[in-house]
This record gives sequence, structure tokens and C-alpha cells, in this order.
Amino acid sequence: MKKSDKSIHNICIAAIKRSTIKPYDFNCTRFYEEPTTFKNAYPEIEIGFSSTEPVICSTVIDRDNFSVLTTQKLITKEKGILLSGNLNGASVKTYGDFKGYKKDSFTFGIIHLVDGNEFKYFIETGRASMVMIHGVKTRIQVNEMTDSQVINVTAIWTRKTDSSSNPSNSTI
Repeated sequence: MKKSDKSIHNICIAAIKRSTIKPYDFNCTRFYEEPTTFKNAYPEIEIGFSSTEPVICSTVIDRDNFSVLTTQKLITKEKGILLSGNLNGASVKTYGDFKGYKKDSFTFGIIHLVDGNEFKYFIETGRASMVMIHGVKTRIQVNEMTDSQVINVTAIWTRKTDSSSNPSNSTI
């Protein structure tokens, strides 16, 4: 059984929500519980997504500088140059100055791709940094999970989501 884009999306969103402090009102960073939300929010950004490739999260500074994480790849456009990296077999190198000690609004995270190249992606500093950091980190970790682990984690996430939306279903 292959890991579905839907299960990968659900696991990544759960990790982001678990690690990010509310409110989720960041300047340039968002996560997307509904797959079509990114295209509606940024119609001026044209990226070729497959029909089964939901967007997990993004940091969009402007139309020439952004990073978008999908269930299949990480896409960065820096100074108008669009690059894409497959996350299968990738590993995290650094998250940059994500706490913003240098007082910059953005930093770059870097991952190692399976082909040996490094790939940069934008991270908004401060509280917002947890969205891209945990999105990318979790997406990479999902590759190492067995299919049964993915099914179990997805089932737990679904139960928690159902319980929080309907308190009468929650257990103590």
C-alpha cells in the first residue's frame, strides 16, 4: 500500500498545529487544511501541481520570493528563479536563524536532497517559523514511516479532529 497524499497532508497539518502557538495570524506564512485554499489565496502564483498534490504550507513574501510545501515536493522561488525539490530521501541540514536573533523577517532553511544537492526554502522568523519547519520536517519523516504507522497516525488525527469539532464524542 502506498502512502496517500491525503494521509501525508493530514499528518503534516497535525504536526504543524501541535507545534505552532495560536493565533495563526502570521504575515507571510500559512498552512492549508483545505487543499484548494492556496490557489484561492494566491491566484497570481502559478505553479504546476498535480491533481492529487495538496499544498501543506507556504511562506509567500511576494510573487518572486516564496516557498511552498506540497505532499510531493518543496518549491522555492527566490528573486524570480523557480526551483523544485523532491523530498523523498531528503534530510534536514539547518533551519537558519528562525528565532530572528539577527532581526531579519525571514531566514532560509536548507535540506539535503537525495541527489546530494542542497535546497533552500523561506522561513518567516518568530512564531511563524514553526509552520515551515514542522511541515518540512514531518514531510521528510513520513518517508521513513511504514504504511501501518501512517494509517495509525492518520486514524488518531481523524479521531482528535472529530472529537474537537463535536465535544460530545470526546473521551476522558
